[in-house]
Amino acid sequence: MKTENTRVLPWEAECPRTALVVPCYNEADRLDVESFLDALRRYPWLSLLFVDDGSTDRTPARLEEIRSRAPLDRAEVLSLHPNQGKAEAVRRGLAHAPSRREADYYGFWDADLSTPLTDLPYFYWFSSILCDKPDIILGSRIRRMGSVIWRDPVRHYLGRAFATCASLVLRLPVYDTQCGAKLFSAGCMADLVREPFISRWIFDVELLARYLRGHRSRLDYHGRIIEVPLLHWRDVGGSKLSARAFLIAAIDLYRIWRSLRRSD
Repeated sequence: MKTENTRVLPWEAECPRTALVVPCYNEADRLDVESFLDALRRYPWLSLLFVDDGSTDRTPARLEEIRSRAPLDRAEVLSLHPNQGKAEAVRRGLAHAPSRREADYYGFWDADLSTPLTDLPYFYWFSSILCDKPDIILGSRIRRMGSVIWRDPVRHYLGRAFATCASLVLRLPVYDTQCGAKLFSAGCMADLVREPFISRWIFDVELLARYLRGHRSRLDYHGRIIEVPLLHWRDVGGSKLSARAFLIAAIDLYRIWRSLRRSD
């Protein structure tokens, strides 16, 4: 029960029904079981779909623990065999989620909780200031006063260079394409995940490109894509991203550029 001295933050209110896909590959040592369960207890509008992408460690057992302890069966596990890669794991999860759980927004979230799930209500509060019901809400890792953003400097500057290139390709002023915290309205999501991605590494950019294909006029999507400056982000040890991935990402970005050119 709230007391007179309890501080109620403006975004601590009922949020849209939300189903999040959490892709997992050998995440046993990084899965914070209690944080996922706490979020499910705190937010009755939230459900989670974990996609086990052919893990070879104890990840399946950890996910089963979350599923079995989740309130009201609001956590499920989708198992893929063999390993399909993060892009396909996310796509399969987003395509599967509506058949299991009706929601207003579907999205995906990093398994290591680089951004805590307790920031999710803030996503909706912030985006509602700019748009009543945006189609896409993107987390953006902008360091600023009042936020706690901890990023590896090398990854940060490589990411900034990549995001600039992605903005030019998409012709969209997006600051951060690769943050692993994204939400999509139920009305637009199905078209975005109908076909497999052409990119294994930068499917985040490809999701935006697919959305833009259906909204060729800037007036069509102006204000429908919202970037939310994150309150919290931390690079968690054990990331599988390598320097080679940035080279592959550059090649994939070129392929996405060509696909957009063909659709013009």
